[in-house]
Amino acid sequence: MDTHTPMRAEPGTRGHDLRHHGDAEVRDDGSALVDLAVNVRADTPPVWLREHVAASLGSLAAYPDGRAARAAVAERHGLPVERVLLTAGAAEAFVLLARALKVRRPVVVHPQFTEPEAALRDAGHTVDRVLLRAADGFRLDPAAVPEDADLVVVGNPTNPTSVLHPADVLAGLARPGRTLVVDEAFMDAVPGEREALAGRTDVPGLVVLRSLTKTWGLAGLRIGYVLAAPETVTELERAQPLWPVSTPALAAAEACVAPRALAEAAHAAHRVAADRAHLVAGLGEFAGAGLRVVGPAEGPFVLVRLPHAAAVRHRLRGLGFAVRRGDTFPGLDEEWLRLAVRDRATSDRLLRALARATTEPA
Repeated sequence: MDTHTPMRAEPGTRGHDLRHHGDAEVRDDGSALVDLAVNVRADTPPVWLREHVAASLGSLAAYPDGRAARAAVAERHGLPVERVLLTAGAAEAFVLLARALKVRRPVVVHPQFTEPEAALRDAGHTVDRVLLRAADGFRLDPAAVPEDADLVVVGNPTNPTSVLHPADVLAGLARPGRTLVVDEAFMDAVPGEREALAGRTDVPGLVVLRSLTKTWGLAGLRIGYVLAAPETVTELERAQPLWPVSTPALAAAEACVAPRALAEAAHAAHRVAADRAHLVAGLGEFAGAGLRVVGPAEGPFVLVRLPHAAAVRHRLRGLGFAVRRGDTFPGLDEEWLRLAVRDRATSDRLLRALARATTEPA
């Protein structure tokens, strides 16, 4: 990738595997590896959450009733319930947006989570890409977004770059007739949720997506939600099947937005920040080997660029570590890897393995 190419919009036609995700690294022969490829917080879900979800199993004979969970999410963000839609993970929300909204020129800001573009393309849309530059630290220049884009999708903090865009910059993308989708799946891993737009009602066309799978270790349960204007929520709800969120997932949603859980998530966010700083400092020791960390990282993962990254990734597998390849993200190539933030002991083991993997002959 030419890091000096200006940030630009281009048709989404290049051959990236948009359906490749981090879990592919730890399937089958990767199941015994230390998982640094998936951005789910380690040692989750906590015992109290597992017990709460298990208690809901006695109600499985009844159809799911999402009213209490929806009200709890609304209260958590200070919104009326008409502005909340519960979904089977944030990924379902991307499919609903792609199918339900009538848009002419959707634009996805890359590098970012690839499912939004995949869902739009599957729904028959032609997708334009705004490619952010490594030379700019993958920062967004709002002027790069085409003025006639009527759907804009951007992550914050962005997966895989770990960049946290200023809320005012993102809000400035709003236009009459435009839907602005901000994926905040990792925002609860940011101390104080700085730069969050969730709960804002003053930004026209704003749609905020949240996931409860990352911080709480519920990827297998599938639970997330949409915050948007009531008319947008109604449109998306019409595109959902009946009873889209299971009773155990509804129980989890209600529990994860309760005050106790919010306090625990806030504590975890500070711990992740400290663990990330430790990892980034350790990665700095590899500058002589050509390794560069995108910074400042603000999510529970870091993006690094290094020579022969594909070979290093394979060597790390042989040393017991799974990391996320970067070349499936538009705007990145084979020189990029994403590393999940783990506790300091795990990071230290990774750094020792990385020392071996970067010194072995190609």
